[in-house]
Amino acid sequence: MAMQHIAVIGGGIAGLTVALRRANCGDQVTVFEAGPKVGGQLSSESRDGLLIEHGAEGFVTRSVAVPTLAGDAGIADHLVDQLEQRSFRFADGQLLELAPGEAGRLLGFQVSSDELGRGIRSFRDGMGELPERLALALRGRITLHLKRRVVALLPHASGVTVSDAEGQSSEFSSAVAATTARDAATLLGGAFGRSAHALRDSSQLSSLTVSLAFRRDAIAHPLHGTGFIVPEPELLGGLRAVTFSSSKLPHRAPHDRALLRLFFRPSDHELEAVSDAAWVERAERALGGALPLSGSAETAVVSRWPHALPVFDDAHRARVTELSHALLGQRIWLAGAAFHGSGIDAAIRSAENTAKALAE
Repeated sequence: MAMQHIAVIGGGIAGLTVALRRANCGDQVTVFEAGPKVGGQLSSESRDGLLIEHGAEGFVTRSVAVPTLAGDAGIADHLVDQLEQRSFRFADGQLLELAPGEAGRLLGFQVSSDELGRGIRSFRDGMGELPERLALALRGRITLHLKRRVVALLPHASGVTVSDAEGQSSEFSSAVAATTARDAATLLGGAFGRSAHALRDSSQLSSLTVSLAFRRDAIAHPLHGTGFIVPEPELLGGLRAVTFSSSKLPHRAPHDRALLRLFFRPSDHELEAVSDAAWVERAERALGGALPLSGSAETAVVSRWPHALPVFDDAHRARVTELSHALLGQRIWLAGAAFHGSGIDAAIRSAENTAKALAE
């Protein structure tokens, strides 16, 4: 097959995987990322001796796709396993141990029942290490445009026209939308009408997390587990769950500090109107209602993800199927967790399948 010039819209893990596979096959690949860096919802930060996750904290233990990709990125030896398995729920003012997998079921994790209770894996320097190392492996082999938002994909007889927010257009032989469902609706709405616009009706959940670091002796609890869930979030100011990050995974904090991550499901108004300082105050108050604390957090980091988590109900699956059928023969593909299953493993498997489809 002749060399293709492929546009990949989205520099998250799915877009980078497609770029790697097609570049390895000799195609010319251009990645467009609207944000200032690659990685999407895989974003890690080192701060004050802590390893803080802004997005996903790991991937399912039984994944084959993630370790394979890590090997291709040169960091197979950076994989780390979960240190603790037990988890708890907050009820009657105390933490009660749960049966294996029960926490995931109660939180509605969108993974197969086989994965519940098996824990997760991550990377020594956090999940953000994987896209960062992929970008390094691709340096000089692809064209990467950061802070460049694509607003439309228009198929035609000889390929696809890619138009950005600055009014510039470029021609490609094929294109991959590795974006959120709502962004795909915008990209493809002009050419595919209702089939694309229907994705806007799919449910998408927002997430906000607050990472708090304390002196270890400031928490009078052994933290001997992965964390706890709150079946009735209203009891703790909307707090849904807490991860004991420094107990759950290695290399997250020095031994004399405890790093915890608190999960909220904010409304659109709360995401926009409530300040980071107010979220930190709410988080400390909620945590103090579940754990015996002395003193305030020494480090606090708020991470916001508006409309970032697709809900894979029957309606969303039907919309993705309808749009995928409309795209057949148009040299445009959908790739990533927004379309083909929730989680990092699903995102990478979707990208691998898309890369193979491009060859066909």
